[in-house]
Amino acid sequence: MKNCVLVSFCILISFCSASCSSDDSLSKADYYNLSNLPIDTGGTHSSHILAEANAPYGYYAYQPAGYDDDKDSMYPLLIFLHGSGEKGNSAKHPEYLERILVNGLPKMIENGSWSPKYPMLVISPQCHDDGWQADKIKRFVEFIIEKYKVNERRIYMTGISMGGFGCFSYVGTYGDESHVTAFVPICGGGNTAQAENFKNIPVWAFHGESDATVAPSKSKSMIEAINSINPTEKAKITLYPDVAHDSWTYTYEGTGMGKENAAYDAFNSDIYTWMLAHEKKDAAGN
Repeated sequence: MKNCVLVSFCILISFCSASCSSDDSLSKADYYNLSNLPIDTGGTHSSHILAEANAPYGYYAYQPAGYDDDKDSMYPLLIFLHGSGEKGNSAKHPEYLERILVNGLPKMIENGSWSPKYPMLVISPQCHDDGWQADKIKRFVEFIIEKYKVNERRIYMTGISMGGFGCFSYVGTYGDESHVTAFVPICGGGNTAQAENFKNIPVWAFHGESDATVAPSKSKSMIEAINSINPTEKAKITLYPDVAHDSWTYTYEGTGMGKENAAYDAFNSDIYTWMLAHEKKDAAGN
């Protein structure tokens, strides 16, 4: 009798342990909820020269702390497109890849000021052509989706100057097939004839009103064209009075809040929170 009780007790304990273990584990679907991702206490920023198969660009990759803790975890992806001054061919000159670290998100990651509310995988490719090419960007995005643990409902893009033009060109070319959920082009411009392709992809553009390198009218005309086709979400533009070409520092660091032209869209939220507020839905609306 005592042996029967002991066996029953052991079975009960085993069942409870299995149940508790099951309750504590997270499925892939659970990671659609960003609060289930581990807190990013400081990740790794690694360089990848132009040598990987199927990768049309060399790049830097930031993986948040805890990235490897769970094979089923998925992360929002943020792709940063640099400006013309950071171009380089790292296959021929590996040291050129460090040019990416000069501005924008890679610079913030390197100096420890990168701290969005939720962890994000940040990928910064390096252009080695005259400018960003939409077809190469698409191949690169799909390479990153294949290689890393990407939440495909949350793929975001941002770029500065030539990279701002790259954002507009890429989304304008591929539209809903671009994989992009929302994007933030800074001091860029694009082809207004492609406005229809932005219909379902939220955009928030930024520009300095004293920019003598890329006229602010380039961003303004794109936003006006997109809004003229009644997009799913109104396209936004924030302009900084008396700011020249470097409007990205104000934007990425959030220090431009309260300094924008009140006649345009208010800078009332950091861009990362704005991006993460957008999530693609499946065919059933989930």
